[in-house]
Amino acid sequence: MQRIHIIAIGSTVMANLAIAISKKNSYLVTGSDTEISESALLPLKENKLMPDQNGWFTDKIHKGLFAVITGTGITEDNPEYKRAKEIGLRIFSYPEFLYLQTRSKTRIVVSGSSGRSAIIAMILYVLQKQKIDTDYAIECQQPGIGNCVRLTYDARVAVLDGDENFASPFDLRPKFHIYKPHIAVITGIKWNHNDIFPTAEIYAEQYNKFIELMEIQGRLIYFNGDEYLCEIATKLRRDIVTFDYNTPEHEIKEGIIYLNTKKGSIPLKISGEHNLQNMNAARLACKQVGVTDDQFYNSIVDFDML
Repeated sequence: MQRIHIIAIGSTVMANLAIAISKKNSYLVTGSDTEISESALLPLKENKLMPDQNGWFTDKIHKGLFAVITGTGITEDNPEYKRAKEIGLRIFSYPEFLYLQTRSKTRIVVSGSSGRSAIIAMILYVLQKQKIDTDYAIECQQPGIGNCVRLTYDARVAVLDGDENFASPFDLRPKFHIYKPHIAVITGIKWNHNDIFPTAEIYAEQYNKFIELMEIQGRLIYFNGDEYLCEIATKLRRDIVTFDYNTPEHEIKEGIIYLNTKKGSIPLKISGEHNLQNMNAARLACKQVGVTDDQFYNSIVDFDML
């Protein structure tokens, strides 16, 4: 049994990770925090992961631990973090541990300045209906998905939210640089993180680096309505295969979108041009793991963002 300790388990994200790890039968999880968020309180209690008391306790950090995972809210003077460094434990940030857990799987990483949650929800919905076992880590709760993180031994595919925020207070790499996708989706590059990336050029460069870090013979799916993405798609490593997408052919009748396909018109429950674009990105991502267009359309017809 490998013991994992999570420093700052009280946030929703870290609580979700703790629950996912605890469900793997070779791990025993503990955690600490000075405060437990309301959204994390009940899940931690239900999964028997609630710390006995709030605070930091250096006696929880010992050489019997397999690893320590740090949350985003801690600082370098955190006593548990300092103790872990002193005794030479393996210390992972949230994205580093996700990569460790999914490095033998086909990783689909959805990135971009908009639409990530919708695309991830569509991919997971279709893969579930096609009975393709999938691990995942998402930033926002999605309908039909309980815990926001799922980690298993058997799933061969993992879908990860390509968040651009820093990996940890001690690692200023964007999270999505750590994931090294086999299949990458970029929805667009709109500078909206001036608190982290001071200029649009620095922000855009993070996506260049993200693409450079893709696995050999990676598949890049990008929105061709973004001029910058279209430009960088012409300057990629020779082994990367590209697929561009935009709004699929459709018509609207009595407020319902009908998708035009080779096999006829299909009514959808989603609405809006943006969601149609998201659906097209999800289709291309699913195609890379063996889902045909027919299978995708048969599955997505019931998908409802609500």
